[in-house]
Amino acid sequence: MRSPVSGTAGSYRFALLAGAGALALTAPGVAMAQQVDSNDADELALELEDRNSSNVIIVTASKREQTLQETPISVSVTSGETLEQAQIRDVLDLQTVTPSLRVSQLQTSSASTFIIRGFGNGDNNFGIEPSVGVFIDGVFRSRSAAALGDLPNVQRIEVLNGPQSTLFGKNASAGVISVVTREPQFEFGGAVEAVYGNFNTVVLKGDITGPISENIAFSLDGSYQRRDGYADIVNLNEEINDRDRWSARGQLLIEPTPDFSIRAIVDYSRIDEVCCQVGTLAVGPTAAGIAAVGGQIGGPDTFFDYDSFLNFVPTNEVDNYGGSIQMDYETDSGLSFTSITAYRELENFFLSDIDFTSADIATETREQKVETFTQEFRVASDFDGPINFLLGAFYFDETITQDSAIQNGSQIRNFFEILAGADPVAVLTGQPTLFNGLEQSFGFPQETIFNTPLLTSETFAMENEAWSVFGTIDFEPVDGLVFTIGGNYTDDSKTFALSQTSFDPLAQVNFVDAFITGATAADPNLPTVTSRDQFQALPAAVQQGLLAAATNPAINQLLPLAGFQFQPPFLAIPNAVEDGRTDDDEFTYLLRASYQISPEINLYASYATGFKASSVNLSRDSRPINSDFVAGPGGSTFAAPSSPIINAGLAVPNLVSGSRFAGPEETEVYEIGMKAQWEGFGFNLALFDQTIEGFQSFAFTGTGFALRNAGEQSVKGFEFDATINPTDGLVFTFAMTHLDPLFDSFPGSVLGDLTGVRPAGIPSFAIATSATYTHEWDSGTRLISRIDYNHESNEPINNGLPTFGPNNFRREVNLVNTSVTLALNSGLEIGAFARNLFDDQYILTVFDAVAQAGTVSGYPSQPRTYGGVVRFKF
Repeated sequence: MRSPVSGTAGSYRFALLAGAGALALTAPGVAMAQQVDSNDADELALELEDRNSSNVIIVTASKREQTLQETPISVSVTSGETLEQAQIRDVLDLQTVTPSLRVSQLQTSSASTFIIRGFGNGDNNFGIEPSVGVFIDGVFRSRSAAALGDLPNVQRIEVLNGPQSTLFGKNASAGVISVVTREPQFEFGGAVEAVYGNFNTVVLKGDITGPISENIAFSLDGSYQRRDGYADIVNLNEEINDRDRWSARGQLLIEPTPDFSIRAIVDYSRIDEVCCQVGTLAVGPTAAGIAAVGGQIGGPDTFFDYDSFLNFVPTNEVDNYGGSIQMDYETDSGLSFTSITAYRELENFFLSDIDFTSADIATETREQKVETFTQEFRVASDFDGPINFLLGAFYFDETITQDSAIQNGSQIRNFFEILAGADPVAVLTGQPTLFNGLEQSFGFPQETIFNTPLLTSETFAMENEAWSVFGTIDFEPVDGLVFTIGGNYTDDSKTFALSQTSFDPLAQVNFVDAFITGATAADPNLPTVTSRDQFQALPAAVQQGLLAAATNPAINQLLPLAGFQFQPPFLAIPNAVEDGRTDDDEFTYLLRASYQISPEINLYASYATGFKASSVNLSRDSRPINSDFVAGPGGSTFAAPSSPIINAGLAVPNLVSGSRFAGPEETEVYEIGMKAQWEGFGFNLALFDQTIEGFQSFAFTGTGFALRNAGEQSVKGFEFDATINPTDGLVFTFAMTHLDPLFDSFPGSVLGDLTGVRPAGIPSFAIATSATYTHEWDSGTRLISRIDYNHESNEPINNGLPTFGPNNFRREVNLVNTSVTLALNSGLEIGAFARNLFDDQYILTVFDAVAQAGTVSGYPSQPRTYGGVVRFKF
């Protein structure tokens, strides 16, 4: 069973096939491929030249070159030509033409989440690995921030739906995004492009390729993108949500023999932007406190006015760079060998106003660095006999460091005093207030509660080493019928260290324990209790009486102030109880049968399992698991039951249990599919039933983040796409995804027991459709007109918010994008485009406002953008 293209010796054939595919493909997921049986390069080239309407698309979804038609995987493909026409510049825009994919950019330029079939995570914590693996030219990008730059010189983007752990390893439990760029050519050529649009958008792109010698070719490409912000920080008269990024890349292709090639790539990209626009969807009672200190906050009526109120301009900086070397060798015996070695670094820094008001309440800084080394080796067969195989090994080594802090603003103390019930006039005129009284009672220096420069500072580090061996075996007993079995064994270990200093003195006191100390000091019949051992030594009846009084707000009037203890002391890890390690290993496998019942129709059925290793909560909200520690009532240490941390004497005030890490995700999917192609019409259909056990849920709780394993989350649905070519030059595409998700078991969510509840934020139906008409004159000049429509059904955004509670915030997407391009036979192209033509407005997501109970913030969608483009290809 030979694939139509094998190894790098077939580079000429590959160029022909890819070129034919690029001309045929106008939207992802609708590329239909005909089976190509020829094994001879010249014969295949002639066949393609004679087939004016050829729809042959080559993909590498199975880590070998195959036509899309014969690839028994639900995969959507977007060509480089489509990216150009639709002005899709990064993966954030890719979702508009790929209905199974959803991408969200939230708090910062680097905080993005990729979601396939409703599953995805890892947007705001570098310890949480994404469930959707992103690969660029075969190199794994372990964090979404490393995959957000412009997409220069792209040949195609493949989106593989569902778990792909067999061939793509431990970070593909929900799917894969594979970006394939153009390799250097031995014929001189290139392109330059300039775009100008509204919001003073300027995009400059260019690439050049050609031979250095008979066996060495090069390519250089780069891009620059700048755009004014489409939102305003009203009180500062500054813009937000701008674009300012550039990238550069160089490649060498060395082919010392027809059977051996080396492809070396180095790249660098930088983002330096002001992000991200946040509006207010519900105003709670805390807004009065903001106003009392002179701050401003938006309201629901102005959510889509794109007005912000901040007390400084945020900073977002991302530097992403690295290199890779891919070597391919093909033998005369039908074996091919591939090695991909890569090293990458990612540096991410942001400074954010986390209260999203013009009052000076609190800011956060985070400086992160990720260093990643990967090595992959594969050997694949291309025999004429009934059995073929692919075997491989993968090694991954990564180091993550993070320094972060929360800074107290100049108005935070006054704001919290007012929320605690103090008279605003007294607070603002400097009269003694509640916090002054607390400072006197506890012996703190005056004016220190919420008046230290920092609320917290943290240092986190993680080392991750993993390796895997994988492979597939194909057995074709009769022509067209192929049975595939595959497996992947992965071993993943992480070591992590987290330390934090909490500076606010109020957070150092547990109010239950403080009451017990005071009550026993005032009772001459009892010893003064200042430790757990002393409390536990009291008679049981005395303990119960003291605890009952200490936890009664009518008696212990300190208890209502517990809400102001945002960042209590932190138990550093590793410690005597917690070793700061996770060790996971898993065998995942694939069983599949595919049958080409005719040259036009392929059928397949598969069962696959997937795996993602444990993720670590690299944040100030990391807490010991409840098997290591359980706090007493009101967070009391005195009344805490015996536990390893208590017994080791490690407990600190206000310590509670939570999550240091979330255990592995384990996925299984049943899928059946059909791929069909006739003259002028074709379609793909996949029906699936997918389940993830232990899905790693990461939720914002208003003052921190909670990492949990959902017991089980499932989704059933279908993916359908079709292409119709009714006449020369006219192509219609239609793609639809239907998802029916369910929390089969999730008793421990931050919202309570969600078992049996439909997960919100997942559209029941997502549609991507397009029409493209190309009119070509005898001279070769073409006029290419395109319109596409992207729809997501109206769905609740969430299942509720931890602080605000149930709500009716919903999201529906209806985007229309259009473009027209006049391509002259000289290589000059002139065009115009519009994205979100009708200025559709919708809420991206919502969250509890930071330390502002009852207030809900959210991110608005991007407004209409449009512009003109001039491109010259040579």
